[in-house]
Amino acid sequence: MSEPSKAVFLSYASQDAAAARPIADALRAAGIEVWFDQSELRGGDVWDQTIRRQIRDCALFLPIISTHTQARAEGYFRLEWRLAEQRTHLMGRSRTFIVPVCVDDTPETEADVPDSFSAAQWTRLPGGSTPPAFVERIGRLLSSGEQIASTSARSPGAAPPAKGNLHAATSAGIDAAARHSKARARPKLAWLLAAGALVIAAGYFALDRWVLSKRAVESQATVVQALAPGQNAIPEKSIAVLPFVDMSEKKDQEYFSDGLAEELIDLLAQVPNLKVSARTSSFYFKGKSEDIATIAQKLRVAHVLEGSVRRAANTMRVTAQLIRADNGYHLWSKTYDEDVKDIFKVQDEIAAAVVAALKAQLLPAQQISSRHRTDNTEAYTEYLVGNQFRVRDTVEANTQALAAYRKAVALDAGYAAAYSGIADAQWRLADQSTGQAADYVSALAAAEKAIELAPDSPEGYWARALLRNYYYFDWHGAETDFQKALALDANFVPAQVDYAALLATLGRVPDGLKMLHATVALDPLSVPAWRRLARLLTDSGQFAEARVAAQRVVEASPAGDPSQIAGFIDLFDGHPQQALADAQVTTSLYYLILAAMANHTLGHSAESQRALDEVIRRGANTLAYQIGEIYAWRGERDKAFEWLERARRQHDGGLSYIKIDRSLASLRTDPRYHALLREIKLPE
Repeated sequence: MSEPSKAVFLSYASQDAAAARPIADALRAAGIEVWFDQSELRGGDVWDQTIRRQIRDCALFLPIISTHTQARAEGYFRLEWRLAEQRTHLMGRSRTFIVPVCVDDTPETEADVPDSFSAAQWTRLPGGSTPPAFVERIGRLLSSGEQIASTSARSPGAAPPAKGNLHAATSAGIDAAARHSKARARPKLAWLLAAGALVIAAGYFALDRWVLSKRAVESQATVVQALAPGQNAIPEKSIAVLPFVDMSEKKDQEYFSDGLAEELIDLLAQVPNLKVSARTSSFYFKGKSEDIATIAQKLRVAHVLEGSVRRAANTMRVTAQLIRADNGYHLWSKTYDEDVKDIFKVQDEIAAAVVAALKAQLLPAQQISSRHRTDNTEAYTEYLVGNQFRVRDTVEANTQALAAYRKAVALDAGYAAAYSGIADAQWRLADQSTGQAADYVSALAAAEKAIELAPDSPEGYWARALLRNYYYFDWHGAETDFQKALALDANFVPAQVDYAALLATLGRVPDGLKMLHATVALDPLSVPAWRRLARLLTDSGQFAEARVAAQRVVEASPAGDPSQIAGFIDLFDGHPQQALADAQVTTSLYYLILAAMANHTLGHSAESQRALDEVIRRGANTLAYQIGEIYAWRGERDKAFEWLERARRQHDGGLSYIKIDRSLASLRTDPRYHALLREIKLPE
């Protein structure tokens, strides 16, 4: 027999238990049913099902807010808050359900809480001290004769009831309190993903228009308005795997919890006719307070898989739950208590359960499997650590990633995935700092070892393609490798982004744009994809469209980082003063390059030269191509070719842009330009 639902659900961080307890006691003393979980079942399968049922059925949800909840970006109470927020979205009028209680002096204007909590009237009960007036208020809200409708009558997968049906049973007392609540504006995440990125791509697929018309894209709004309606339905068989929460005591297993989510994305992506949100887009919401329904809407998926990992030494507890986004019901959940060495077994079981729950079907004799498996748990751990660093793509992070991957292959000499990691991290590190030929040779050897060990995995081919493209100028070999990688995994976003760049290098700009539009449809929060698209649109002279893509780079970057591509758009589009303002955002080398060019256009010769001198001082060994760009923009052809030839000797990857780079337009009539194309074996 199931446990009866409570009239009031009390949600709190574990550090606030002492303040929550007197509130629960005071309400219970007045005969009010209260759900106040003090057990150890939190995080297990039983907890998941019980909590979801109680939040679904309760009449009032009382979140306890304090400095402790402010300090915790994740925690069990955060999941409870998300579930409550989902219910308020179904109800349509959030202030009839949420009664926030603050137990300290946390300012309302600075609280990290869901929007429905912000809009509701707060009650302050310092330390949990509960006066009779508060208890009487809750009693009035519960006994006003019009109880809040429960959503429990709906079966999983059913559409939510009409708003009128929900509100017909809404408590008049709570409505009265809501009328006196304080409205508070909260900054919103820009609607960068679904409304633009996916709509753009869907429209292009429907109309077979891969290159936007200049007239059609003067702004982001114009993009949306220009596309045919009805092309953006959410597929029933679609899912996003959110980053699993690290619930370990020391909070030091993020690489492991992230790795589990990434592996599940890879596994589920192998299922035919199942749309799986790409890693970058799913991970964008890590640590944010967006509720499940909002995330699913933005990612255009019908289901969300979320969970947590608690690891201690060689044991782990993994909790996973599959949620239908439109009604908040969980279709499946389970808790695994296993040895860490059984992590792949757990991944397989979760993936199989999701496939079954979504009624997806594998091809005959098909078995989905991870391409990152190893029998050595320590090697897998080092591989995950390497991935955690590599995604940051800085000199320091790539150095740490390379060290971790090398530890992985030292532990398992046959670990193909780790060799792919070595190849990618080492060539990036060489490109960013050392520029040493030996490092590129070593990276190529690692890529070929990965292919030898795992010829059916795309990552080795992708790593080798990058080297062939950006260092060896082996364009045909690079294209062959990119095509092989995408034949093995058509949704492998990194290969899509880099292959699109190669297509442009080879003069097939429309094909490159077509691939990038498809990529941002698959992964609408991929900064590399949007950055590449912005660059290619800029070099193609499609400045309005390029501005939209550049803005997406800003919005999708973790900290809203500005993109230097916006400055180059301004420069090439005839706005050098704005380009100079863009360049002054930071003193990084790429902004100094922009400053040197913009100052020249504005006639500020001394300032242009100072910026150029600093670029040469700091980047002569790694930025020869960019230095050539500056000289070409300034009309100093001899100096431009001197540095471009130096770039060729240094195997500077920037030369892959030489045929489409607007900075080099003044050089294209010079015989030395065509000679350089022949030197690097690019077709004229």
